[in-house]
Amino acid sequence: MLADENLLNQFEIGLNPQNLKDSAIPATIIGYGEISAIFQITDHPDVAFKRLPLFSDRTAAEKYVQQYHEYCGLLNQAGLSLPDHQTCIVQPPGRPTAVYIAQRKLPLARFGNRLIHSLDAQETQTLLKNIVAEMHKVWRFNQSARPDLELAIDGQLSNWVWLENAVRPSVVFIDTSTPLFRKNGAEQLDTELFLKSAPAFLRWVLRLFFLDDVVNRYYDSRLVCMDLAANLYKEQQPALIPLAVHIINPILPGGIKPLTEEEVARYYRQDRLVWTLFLAFRRLDRWMTTKLFRRRYEFILPGKIRR
Repeated sequence: MLADENLLNQFEIGLNPQNLKDSAIPATIIGYGEISAIFQITDHPDVAFKRLPLFSDRTAAEKYVQQYHEYCGLLNQAGLSLPDHQTCIVQPPGRPTAVYIAQRKLPLARFGNRLIHSLDAQETQTLLKNIVAEMHKVWRFNQSARPDLELAIDGQLSNWVWLENAVRPSVVFIDTSTPLFRKNGAEQLDTELFLKSAPAFLRWVLRLFFLDDVVNRYYDSRLVCMDLAANLYKEQQPALIPLAVHIINPILPGGIKPLTEEEVARYYRQDRLVWTLFLAFRRLDRWMTTKLFRRRYEFILPGKIRR
């Protein structure tokens, strides 16, 4: 048992999304995604929690939970290793329905985005090869399962944990909170959930011009690998991009155009602009919600992000 429902209900009731340490039950941020925060609740040092206050009612939350567990099961079928995990639906009066995902906390020092700053050249090459090999398991699964099933994956460095075992190191994938998968070509997740954390005044623009592209990129093996290589810019290790391109190109499915370093740089510039603007608009939305309209802003935003 990773999560106690009573604890999470009390945590949600007393939560201060803008300052977790001021919550009735304090919590500490241990990481950020582009649209989410990962935190540890006091007295539960072995569990990492992700909170998703995205749902209009319990029925919508239950549908997401079912899809989440199905996605995790499919990733296991594809051959990926996942941490122990659990979900909990929390619905305090007068608040949005939230889903909490609890995962067994893994050593922060072994996350891919941290390891690339401490490993030597040979170990870094092994890490990148292992990550690309894990992603290739998803493409191989998709090739054999289409058109019945198709899995998406986000391959960024911070989504992989390289554990040291007595027999041999193993790679664990942790970013399971966006359960994107298709059955007979139909997306199973309600992709409108992506827009819930966006400012209301921006949602129609995102829906019209960006949503399909953002979702589709995680099914495209070339773009997922491009995103992994470009992620080295964000992690302040651009010198590793030639190595990443060298590792990625031989493992791309047949007939797919190889990556180039110039393409990776161009992709990153565009991606950085989009996410920088998106976070700026979210901060504006938080200020308007809390200062002008005097309402509670439900999302936990990161501070300054180095890109």
